[in-house]
Amino acid sequence: MALSTHETGEITTGELSPCVPGQPGTAPTREEVDGPGGERPLVSGFRQMKLEKEAQKNWDLFYKRNTTNFFKDRHWTCREFEELRACREFESQRLVLLEAGCGVGNCLFPLLEDDLNIFVYACDFSPRAVEFVKRNPLFCPERCSAFHCDLTRDDLKTNVPEGSVDVVTLIFVLSAVHPDKMKLALQNISRVLKPGGVVLFRDYGLQDHAMLRFKAGSKLGENFYVRQDGTRSYFFSKEFLAELFADAGFQCVSNDYVLRETVNKKEGLCVPRVFLQSKFTKPDQSDSS
Repeated sequence: MALSTHETGEITTGELSPCVPGQPGTAPTREEVDGPGGERPLVSGFRQMKLEKEAQKNWDLFYKRNTTNFFKDRHWTCREFEELRACREFESQRLVLLEAGCGVGNCLFPLLEDDLNIFVYACDFSPRAVEFVKRNPLFCPERCSAFHCDLTRDDLKTNVPEGSVDVVTLIFVLSAVHPDKMKLALQNISRVLKPGGVVLFRDYGLQDHAMLRFKAGSKLGENFYVRQDGTRSYFFSKEFLAELFADAGFQCVSNDYVLRETVNKKEGLCVPRVFLQSKFTKPDQSDSS
C-alpha cells in the first residue's frame, strides 16, 4: 500500500520530495472538492454529536492500535522553523516551548536531542499518547513536562506558568479540533505564551490529497471530515486561519501554503500534498499601544 489509510502530515511509506514553502495555491471551488454533483450530504447531527463526545476515546483507540509506530519522527522541525533557534537573545539561553498536541513524541524527542538548551511542556488530548511519552527512554523530567489536556476545555495554566512560554508548536493538531472550538484552544495557548512569543503552525491545507480522497458519508461541515476510525480532520485556507488567529488576539508574521509530493517509485505514484505553514505572535504591550 503506497499511502497510509489514516492520512496525516507524515506518510509512513513512500518518499517525500523537499518542501516548497511560500508558494500560495488557489483555494478550490466547491465543485473541485465535492465533485460535479455539488455539495456532499453531511453526516447526521446525531452522529456528529456522538463523534464530538467520543473524540478523546477515538484518539486513544488510535494510539492503542498503532502505539508509537505510526508517525515518523519530525527531524525537519528546526529546519522549517528557524525561530526555534533565532528567537533567543543569546546562544546559551534556555528556550521554553509548549508542544500542544505532542502525540507520542515524534516532534518532542528530536527537539530534545537536537537542542540541549530547551525545556518542553508537552500535552495531548489522548491520555494513552501522554503515557507513551513518559515511557520513552529519552523522557527526562528535568527537561520535559508531559500532561493530558483538552486544549478547548482544560486550563493550560494548571500545568504551565502563565506567560512563561517562548514558542508554541501547533503541528497537525488544530485540524483535529472542531472548528467551533478552535478559538478556545488558541485563547488557552495565549495565556501561557509570553508577550512577543510565537506560535509555529503547520497543518492540512485545502485540496490536500487527504481531503480529496474522502468518500461520501464522511463530510461533517465545510472543509471538515471524519475518517473511518472516528478521528476528524479540518482543512485550512489561509484566509480562515488568519482570521481565526486574529480573533484570538494574535498577529500574523507569515501564512503560506506548502506544496509537497508523496512519491512511491515502486508503484509509480505521485500524490500532491498541500499544507499550511504559518507563524503568529502574541503582541507585547508596546505593540498593543
